[in-house]
Amino acid sequence: MIYYVVVSTLMFFAGVYGFVTRHNLLAILISLELMLNAVDINFVVFNRYLFPGQLEGFFFTLFAVAIAAAETAIAIAIIINIYRNIRNINVDNVDKMKY
Repeated sequence: MIYYVVVSTLMFFAGVYGFVTRHNLLAILISLELMLNAVDINFVVFNRYLFPGQLEGFFFTLFAVAIAAAETAIAIAIIINIYRNIRNINVDNVDKMKY
């Protein structure tokens, strides 16, 4: 169990690092998805460890993956719309859309 938690922790902090340091909206979205996948791994591992015969963690993870897919589709649509308006997907240039 500890190996899965270590992998999940490394994935989560790699996602946090990418989210904080990147300026490209697609890189930020990928980092956010990495963090969500790390949380999903934790759901499955802790369900398997605490309740070995039940499947609540697996169903919750499937629900979280479906929500993450919908969130990604919406985020990519927003990024495409930003690119069409300002021809750049850099976070620093998004404030130009206010005016």
